[in-house]
Amino acid sequence: MDTTFETTRVEFDDSTGVGRITLDRPDALNALNARLREDIVGSLRALDELNDDGIDMRVVVIEGAQGHFCAGADITEFEADAPTADVDRTHYRFIRDYPVPVVAKIRGYCLGGGLETAMSCDFRFASAEATLGLPEVDLGILPGAGGVQFISRLANPSVAMEIAMTGEHISADRAAEVGIVNHVYPEAELDDAVGEFAETIAAKPPLSIQAIKQSANYATEAGLEAGIEYDRTLIEPLFGTDDHEEGVRAFSEDDYEPEFHGR
Repeated sequence: MDTTFETTRVEFDDSTGVGRITLDRPDALNALNARLREDIVGSLRALDELNDDGIDMRVVVIEGAQGHFCAGADITEFEADAPTADVDRTHYRFIRDYPVPVVAKIRGYCLGGGLETAMSCDFRFASAEATLGLPEVDLGILPGAGGVQFISRLANPSVAMEIAMTGEHISADRAAEVGIVNHVYPEAELDDAVGEFAETIAAKPPLSIQAIKQSANYATEAGLEAGIEYDRTLIEPLFGTDDHEEGVRAFSEDDYEPEFHGR
């Protein structure tokens, strides 16, 4: 499936179960305007429509067109009297709540709302040449879609304040050092690395992958004991699946290659 929205492109490889969304406002460095926010949600919904049985679409990769992930909010749409509390958070929440893992493939600028979009994803893979940051302080505001909250959880509150209070750009290596980015690759290796990772995850038992995502998300909202109890509710149904039997057989038989079908 290949589908084009006004500001995004959507692809789906049914042989691997990997969907791809490209943010496509290159003249604006893929800055987030109202149309792009809506098209991100529309693109994710279009992929999910292929997922009637819950397992055909297994991983989504989000990237930006022509060398940049997203330079942040389109400030040409800012209104001087618009309260920051009214910032549109729909696409960020939609990514966070998406049923399958979402991978951000980061090149070039990944700033402000672009970084918040990437941190809404489950994984972040960056080119060594990428630049990240939260420059909102220089506009007299704060990151309005959870930027400080995300970094406080991924790194720590002190790092979050440093990045948000200075508004300075940081390198991909620095972002990986503090835990904002999972991995950094030379520019020429990024596509292959992300593709290999996405296909690796897509080949795993899909119900297990979805349960692991739910568990990880719950971990940021609850204490340890509550999280462990929640994991028990997730694992019990998995013991009765065909995929569990496939995994056990593959573990026991050296030459057996499992195939996971989400049932």
